[in-house]
Parts: sequence; structure tokens; C-alpha cells
Amino acid sequence: MDALSRATSAQEAMAQAPTVVVKVGSALLVDDDGSIRREWMSALVDDLAGLGKAGRRVGLGSSGGMRVGLRLQNRDPLNLRLDEKQAAAALGQIRLAEAYADSFAERDLNVGQILLTQEDTENRRRYLNARATLNRLLDWGTVPLVNENDTVATAEIRFGDNDRLAARVGGMVGADLLVLLSDIDGLYTSNPKASAAAKQLPLVTSGITPEIEAMAGDETSAYAKGGMVTKLAAAKIALGAGCAMVIADGRVLNPLQTLVDGARATLFASTETRHSACEAWLLGARSGDGASILDDGAARAVQAGKSLLPAGVVRVEGAFERGDTVSITRADGTDIGRGIAAYGSEDAALIAGKRSADIATILDESRGPNLIHADDLALF
Repeated sequence: MDALSRATSAQEAMAQAPTVVVKVGSALLVDDDGSIRREWMSALVDDLAGLGKAGRRVGLGSSGGMRVGLRLQNRDPLNLRLDEKQAAAALGQIRLAEAYADSFAERDLNVGQILLTQEDTENRRRYLNARATLNRLLDWGTVPLVNENDTVATAEIRFGDNDRLAARVGGMVGADLLVLLSDIDGLYTSNPKASAAAKQLPLVTSGITPEIEAMAGDETSAYAKGGMVTKLAAAKIALGAGCAMVIADGRVLNPLQTLVDGARATLFASTETRHSACEAWLLGARSGDGASILDDGAARAVQAGKSLLPAGVVRVEGAFERGDTVSITRADGTDIGRGIAAYGSEDAALIAGKRSADIATILDESRGPNLIHADDLALF
């Protein structure tokens, strides 16, 4: 049974979790002029140090480097090119890490910086190397300071990516709880800025259902701009790895202690047991470049622990190679899980809906009867 299986509030979860990953958004840590909010940072580090000295394993994900770097260069944050964003991140990340290191040192604690890209978490070998480093730091009683490596990321730097990265890190280290500190005290039934009828939800036990996702609005809404859409995406990753998640208001000093004292927040309770390392890696992976769309019978079989046979595949979407991670999806669009493809997309499309016995005839060769073997499947 997981450490937080009986927690029914954010307060209980925060008090019980042996391993906690905390994510801080740039709006909390950095003022509009790009200066680091040192008093707030010091109060947060007090909280983290207290957890560490109580024998808890603590990891920290922190945004803010790019905003700090822009201040150093007196650059307008609007209408920047990608290379300008990356250069600003290079300037700011070192200043931010230095500030954290000084603050932790005042409390006789060390902090170690780890910069990751999405590719680092998707490639199995690099994932395992990163996980080993994170766990060694935690075992040493050192706080890993994790951020996206914005200086080399090839995709556009988008607000909220560190929510998903923090969830990925939580799965990597087998965290019991992920705490996302935000400018809102949890999930509401609708946009609280637009509707007086919006109600804050203290506990979500259903997982991230379409109904829960609808509460966040869309990518362009004022509510989503603060990161609720990406926070729910992070919750899906965390819960899939057996890690509970809390969204809490971080605008106060000592936000973690305030949470322990009973501040209002939303707990997303995990109903999953701890997954194997490979399952956790798969469930935390992005959807990849393709998907296998299953009929109802195949979906039931896969969810019962069976391998995915071509006969139950309605269609194949996207372009992927053998060995790539693909989404497993019901015909109604429900995302079931992730799997490692035994056939590339072109071959998979040719044998979709066909009997396994016909694979060798259709392709002139066969790599086995399964599109995805049961050992290479992980389900939400």
C-alpha cells in the first residue's frame, strides 16, 4: 500500500509523504522587474530544510531563470526569438541556482542542480542515468534543484512545461507527493475569475477525467493562462506513477508550512499502486509520434493484461518506428496508456485489423504476433 493511500486532504498528504517533490512557478519566485524575491525564497527554503531535517526526501523544481536573465540584459520579455529566450535562460539559471545554493547553505544543506530536456526523460538510458543521479542526491540528503534545460531545448519554451517536468521527476524518484505551488489555491469547478458560482475542490479521487479537464478551460482562457491545463497534465503523469499531487497557493511566506497548518488546497489522490520502473517511465512519456486505436474488445483485453494483437486495432495514427513509445487509445478517444511498438507505423497500418497468423504473408516477415507485447505496456 502506498504511503498516502489513506490521505483525504492536502494537509494529511503533506504531513505523511516520505518523499516530496515541490514545484515553484516563476511568478512566485521572480518579481515583474526580474529580481529574485529573496524573502519568499528564504521562507520556502526554511520549509524544505525542515522537511529534510525531519528525515524526508525532498526535491525542488523551479522556474524563473529566463525571467532573471532578461532583467540582466534589460530585455523586453515580449516578442523574443527562441535563441534570445535560450540565451536569457543561460544567464538566469546560474543566478537562480546561486541564490538557492546560498540560501540552503545558510541552513547547512547542499543543493545540486539538474537540467533536463524532454528527450532526457524519453530516452530510456538517459532516463535511468538521470534517475540514478536524482536518487543519489536524495540519499545524500541533498536537495536536487531541477529545471528544464531551456538553453538547448529545440522546442519553444512554453509556460507550464516545468509542471510536467516536476511530475516526471516525481515518477523517476518514486515520490509519494508532488506539490505544485501556484497563484491559486487549487482546482475550481470553473474559472473563479469569471464565475461567482465556481467552487474549489479540496479532494479529487476520480483521476483526471474529461469532466475534470473541462474545469480547467482551454489553452487560451484566463484560467488556463496561470497553468491549470498543464497542472492537470502533470497530475495525469503523477497519478499514473502512483504519486499523489497537490495544487496549493504559494503566494504566502512559508507556503509548505502553511499547507501543513491546513491552508486550502486541492489533493489529487492516487488510486494506483507503485509501478515498476519501466511502467513509470512509459506512463510518464509523452504520447509520442503515433497511436494505436483499439476496438472495445481489444481495449478490454489490454486492460486485462493481454498483449495488443493487430486484429483489435481499428487504425494506426502518426509516424513511428519500431521501439518508439506510442499511445494506446480507445475508439472514443480515451487514452488507455503507453506501449513500445513492435512494428513501425507503416507495417502496423498494413496489419491492423488482421489476424496475427497473416502477418508474415502481409509483410513478408514477422516479428511476432503482437503489435505491442504485454511486457511493454503500461496502463493509466
